[in-house]
Amino acid sequence: MTKRPQIFLTAVLTLTLGTVACSSDEKAVTATTETTSTTVATATSEAPALPADVANVTGAVVTETTSTAETTATENGFSATGEFVSPVRSELSPKMPGRVARMHVAEGARVSRGQALLEIESDYARLNLQAAEAQVAQAKAARDEAARDVERKKGLAAKDSIPKATLDRSQAAYDQANAALAGASAQAALLRQQIADSTLRSPVNGIVAEKRTEVGARLGDAGVAFVVVQLSPLKLRFAVPERYLGRIKQGDKVTARVDPYPNEAFEGTIKTLGGVIDPKTRTMFAEAEFANRDGRLRPGLFARVETKLD
Repeated sequence: MTKRPQIFLTAVLTLTLGTVACSSDEKAVTATTETTSTTVATATSEAPALPADVANVTGAVVTETTSTAETTATENGFSATGEFVSPVRSELSPKMPGRVARMHVAEGARVSRGQALLEIESDYARLNLQAAEAQVAQAKAARDEAARDVERKKGLAAKDSIPKATLDRSQAAYDQANAALAGASAQAALLRQQIADSTLRSPVNGIVAEKRTEVGARLGDAGVAFVVVQLSPLKLRFAVPERYLGRIKQGDKVTARVDPYPNEAFEGTIKTLGGVIDPKTRTMFAEAEFANRDGRLRPGLFARVETKLD
């Protein structure tokens, strides 16, 4: 009977201490939360200022990025960046479909106008040409005989030795022989043209940019065998700011410099000026022609072009 009050007091004391501990923890959490909120608010409202040297570097980078595409004014004109382009880019296909018999050039080779690039098999065409030429010879002999017969008949008809109908028949035979000769000659000419067309030739002075076939491959009517681009002359395309519209004209001289030849300047002449101002860039395009007789400049090459204006 004497131990029960002690047990009751111990339980009450334990509950009281737990309540005090919980209250202390809640206050600590609340204080931590308030401290964190204050720190975040302070960092959000007042960011520390950047050093002056860092701020200057950031501004310089932005300025350089936005002015990359702009032209640069010079004392007597302006300078810009342009690209060389070829005025002619030909995708070559043989006129006669067939199997490739011989290749005369490789990719990257420089070619001249009229140079043979490849040959299509033409053995059967050559045999047919021999037969056609034999027919031409026979038709020519028949025509010559008919012509002599007409002359004899005309002499006899003049002496009234033969009726006029005989002369008319002789003249008709001559006309038929002449027509047969013309037909045989046309057939032979057609076969000669087919043999000539079996050789694919370059239409321009340039370079073989692509080779799309090999020996033994069969090319159809639309099969592209080579891509040839013209090298001489070349065009340099660049942008002209609108403020120079009244000062630049066709015939003006320009100077181009390229990275492969840093110590050389190439001279060209403006041939084309765009008639419309681009509303986004406020520029118009211009094309200058460069002779490029030595072929050192190539399509796709970037250049720094300088103009001299009045």
